[in-house]
Amino acid sequence: MQQIIVDLSISPDEWLKLYQGTATEVRTTARDGRSVRFPARILSRFFLKDGIRGSFCILFDDAGKFVRVERL
Repeated sequence: MQQIIVDLSISPDEWLKLYQGTATEVRTTARDGRSVRFPARILSRFFLKDGIRGSFCILFDDAGKFVRVERL
């Protein structure tokens, strides 16, 4: 299993665009400098009234398939 750690700050307005499908992917830079993109839907359980903020560990298998995301 592999992992990527990202620090995110997504405002409620930005999240609404993602949720409504105007945008479907989150693009960011991992802590190790890699550019990453992933489906916004994997973050939906972390949405609060002030958006999504914090550090997250995204785990995926050796084939690159998403396994789970955890808040750090």
